[in-house]
Amino acid sequence: MIRGALASLGLVAVLAGCETTTSGGGTITPEMRQDYLVAVATVGCVLRDERQYGAIDFQAGLTREQTVAITSDYVARGKAQRVDDGNSIRITTGPCAA
Repeated sequence: MIRGALASLGLVAVLAGCETTTSGGGTITPEMRQDYLVAVATVGCVLRDERQYGAIDFQAGLTREQTVAITSDYVARGKAQRVDDGNSIRITTGPCAA
């Protein structure tokens, strides 16, 4: 019984701390996602062009590939949405939740 409970807790811990891999083989950790969300909030939660992406890359210490991968993942999971202009993305999770 205890062994099963510990195994379940271990699985939860692994799932909660999931790392994902970018298309180029880079790793994205939960800490990187948190840094990304803090950086996105500083640019108004909308990614429009190079100015926002560059600021997020710099502030969060991410490569462009990592920033794009995290953004794409949030869009795919419904935690970001495309803005009416067709080129911008609004993040709707973390500090940017409406």
